[in-house]
Amino acid sequence: MIDLNALREQTEKIIASIKRKDPDFEIEKLVSLDKLVRQLKIEIETLRNQKNELSKLGHSSITQEIKDQSKNISNNLKNKESELENIEREFRNLYLMCPNVPFEDVPNGNKESNKVVKEVGSKPEFKFEPKNHVELGKKLGWFDFEAASVMTGSNFALYKGDGVKLVYSLMLFMLKNNIKHGYEPILPPYLVNEKSLECASNFPRFKDAVYEVEKDNLYLTPTAEVNLTNLYRDNIFSSEELPVRMTAWTSCFRREAGTYGASERGLIRIHQFEKVELYTISEPENAANELDRMIACAEDILNQLGLHYRISLLAAQDCSFASAKTYDIEVWMPGQKAYYEVSSSSNCTDFQARRSAIRYKSEPNAKPRLVNTLNASSLALPRLLVALMETYQQEDGSIAYPDVLK
Repeated sequence: MIDLNALREQTEKIIASIKRKDPDFEIEKLVSLDKLVRQLKIEIETLRNQKNELSKLGHSSITQEIKDQSKNISNNLKNKESELENIEREFRNLYLMCPNVPFEDVPNGNKESNKVVKEVGSKPEFKFEPKNHVELGKKLGWFDFEAASVMTGSNFALYKGDGVKLVYSLMLFMLKNNIKHGYEPILPPYLVNEKSLECASNFPRFKDAVYEVEKDNLYLTPTAEVNLTNLYRDNIFSSEELPVRMTAWTSCFRREAGTYGASERGLIRIHQFEKVELYTISEPENAANELDRMIACAEDILNQLGLHYRISLLAAQDCSFASAKTYDIEVWMPGQKAYYEVSSSSNCTDFQARRSAIRYKSEPNAKPRLVNTLNASSLALPRLLVALMETYQQEDGSIAYPDVLK
């Protein structure tokens, strides 16, 4: 959640910033509801004081007029308290839907305004027409999308043979890389509760995108970011304990509402996928350096694999809901003839920490302050697998693995 004090003290600036991120969000209404909640609380406190003063009067002093006055105050108080309850509910629902405030150096606009800030390597050249991963995987016997569709539904993947071996090899390779960069490995549960999703900023905004296990009131995790955010919920760190750097390998489950285009067939966009996540809890003044560290960690993987990629600073409307600043790493896929995101690295400032009550003390007797949280994909496996297959394909349809995987 955004800082309400900032919204009250820098109203016009925050309104303008939120409009950059989400032009359709009713930020003015949020401001009005906040004012109304505070005004109602003042009115209720005044009525309570009046009621208390009347109750102090001796029995001999209570006239019919005072009885009527007390009754009116009680009725008014009851109505105001009921109104406050409704307005507070409306305010909180809207407050939870408000996106994070983007940094000033984040470009205006949507995807078309994303800014490429770095490019590494060059597009591979072939002496033959490169195939896409669906064609390659079919010939190699690595995938069976038809079987997955029969046993589960559309847009799920089933891996076979050497495809399974490559999946596990890549996951372990990425985990080892992240541990080398100073991230502690975590293996969390795949099921999370509603409060965890709210703390991580997925609920209520993206409730329709998450798979629910209704009988148990639990949900399949859409990303390990949810799990790692809640690992230290309601915790107060000392400054010496920060930063906390974590990495987790989980399956991720997303409904991904909408139709899938022909360009997103195969592994490009599926409902269940493996991903290694990076997550950092940091003091605010160190958050920028931690974001750079995450990006460097993800880059290391791609450099070792010899893949061509670029890094883009996302425009405000393309940043995730909780993010104040996001960089995407997009890898070139020869069979798709396009770049696709394999890593998204975000500084969420104190947005998730405020929901999760994750704080720290700069000194033992200091007042607790909110930490900053950061997250990054390192990396999303299906698209990385696609990039490897299409980049290292041979004319006969075989794959020449990069040395680091041999």
